[in-house]
Amino acid sequence: MRIFPGKWLRIKICNKNTFLVLLFWASCWIVVSTFLFVHRSMFSDHCTDEESKKILAGLCYDYNNKAVTGDLCEDLCVTEKLMYKHCLHYQQGKKVLQADWQGTSIILKSKNDAFFKFQTPVFLDESDAQPLPDAELLMMVAVEIKNTLGLDLPNITLLPLWPERKYSQDWKIELASMWSLYQQEEYLLFNLLQDFSRHVLRVVGTCGHFYGVEFLSAGHSWKQHFFPMEEVVGQCKTGEEKMNAILDIAISFLNMVHQFDNEFSHRLHLCDIKPENFAIRSDLTVVAIDMDMAFFEPKMQNILEQKCTSDKDCNFFDCFSTCDLKTFMCGAQRANSNLQVICDKIFRRWFTLSFMGSIYPFPLQDELHGAVQKCAESTNIEASFSDLYSLLQASQRELHRGNK
Repeated sequence: MRIFPGKWLRIKICNKNTFLVLLFWASCWIVVSTFLFVHRSMFSDHCTDEESKKILAGLCYDYNNKAVTGDLCEDLCVTEKLMYKHCLHYQQGKKVLQADWQGTSIILKSKNDAFFKFQTPVFLDESDAQPLPDAELLMMVAVEIKNTLGLDLPNITLLPLWPERKYSQDWKIELASMWSLYQQEEYLLFNLLQDFSRHVLRVVGTCGHFYGVEFLSAGHSWKQHFFPMEEVVGQCKTGEEKMNAILDIAISFLNMVHQFDNEFSHRLHLCDIKPENFAIRSDLTVVAIDMDMAFFEPKMQNILEQKCTSDKDCNFFDCFSTCDLKTFMCGAQRANSNLQVICDKIFRRWFTLSFMGSIYPFPLQDELHGAVQKCAESTNIEASFSDLYSLLQASQRELHRGNK
C-alpha cells in the first residue's frame, strides 16, 4: 500500500504525540509513587483520633474481659472520669495520647498499641499456677528490669515499683499487667527516678500496658525561645523578664545534667536531646518528658561497644564513641556528654549575640556566648559546667543590678 507524504507525516506526528503522552503519564506515575513512598516513610507515625480511640477501646475490652488491670482502668473504661482528648504522636510504635482526668490533663503512653504484643511470665500460662512468694517474685522483677535497663537493683529499690499484693484470684491479671509495664524502659525510668529527681515526669497511674504521666507542654524546635514562655511564667512584659527566664531555665538544664551525671548509682545518658523531649514546670524546672533514648551507664556501654570501621559507625544518635582501628570495635565509653550536646543543640541558639541582644543586652553576653561555644566543642565537662554556671549566675546578678 502506497503512503502519500501527507498521510505519512500525520502518522509520524500521531506516533510522536502518543509517545509524549505515555512518557508524561509514566513520569507522573513515578513522581506520585515516589511521593507516596516518602509520605509513608515520613508520616508512618502520624496518629489519628479514630485509630487512638480503637486502641483505647481494645484496652477497655481487655479490662472488661479481665485480661488487664490498673488503677486508671475503672475511670477510663467504666465511670468515664478519664476521657480521651486527642493523640499527640505515634513514634516507632509508641502511642502517646492526651486525656482529661477529672479536669486535669494527663498523657497516656505505651510502647505498643495492644497488650498481647508484650511477653508474659511463662508460669502464668499454667492453669494451676499458685501465687509466688514475694521474694521469688522480686527476684523475677529484678531479672526483668536488668533485661530492660541493664541494671542490678537491690530489693529496697524495687519496692516502689512493686504494687501492694492483694493475694486475690486476680493476681495473674495484676502480674501480667505489671510485666507489660516492666518491658518499657521509659516507664521504669520515670518510676525509679520520680522520688529522687524533679527533672522527670511524675507517673499518675496505669491501666494494662498504658501508663499515665503528668501533662507538661513540650518544647518546639521552630519556636524562637524553644519553650512556650507565656504558658509557663505568664506574659513576659519586658525583655529583661524574658532574659531572666531563659537564664533560669539554662541553670535548671545544668542542674539536671549534674544530677544525671553524678547523683545516681550510674550515670544516665540522654541520647536524643532536642527541645521536643523537654518541658518546663511553672517554677522553670526543666523536665525530661521523653526518655526512650535514655540509658544508664551499663546499658550505654553495651550499646556503644559494636564493630566499626570508622568513628561514624560509633555514633548512636547523640551519644558518640570512637573506633579502635586495631580491634575494629567502638569504645564502650561515651566520648561526648549530656552537657556538650545541650550546649550544642539548645544553648547555642539561645546565647548567640544577636538573639541575646534582641531580647535584652547585658554586659556579660559576650563571655556567655564564648562559654557556650567552648562547651559545645569541649569534652572537659567539669570546666565547661563550672564556667557556664558561674556566668549564668553572674548574668542574672547583672540583670538585677541594671534594674535598680
